[in-house]
Amino acid sequence: MYTKRVFMSACRVLAATIIACAFFAGDAAAKDVKVSYQVSARGLDLSQPAGAREFYTRIQHAAQIVCTHGMRVDLAPTADQQGCYENALADAVRSADVPRVTQAYLATHTLQQAAARGINVPVQVAAK
Repeated sequence: MYTKRVFMSACRVLAATIIACAFFAGDAAAKDVKVSYQVSARGLDLSQPAGAREFYTRIQHAAQIVCTHGMRVDLAPTADQQGCYENALADAVRSADVPRVTQAYLATHTLQQAAARGINVPVQVAAK
């Protein structure tokens, strides 16, 4: 029963994250072009700190790609790469809504930054 719950939770997170990655928007040559990058939680146990940190690293990498070259030669990087990166990262963390991933985000961001970007910070995570 526990294994089934963990599997269902991981599938929910994976689906949410793939949708969240659609929000990664590089301000490409044309203003209406959106760049997305799918991030998979496959092979990770997001209920464990190491799995959540690895997933967060994958999200960071995806945000970096879509806010720079978008893995396409014909796309110009956004003028505000740092702002794009922070928005993309926060969108993915918020969409995943996994306390341990939020905790990884809070290792490099403040509670105020998380709140400003709409990230739900559970009380037990905020207390740490």
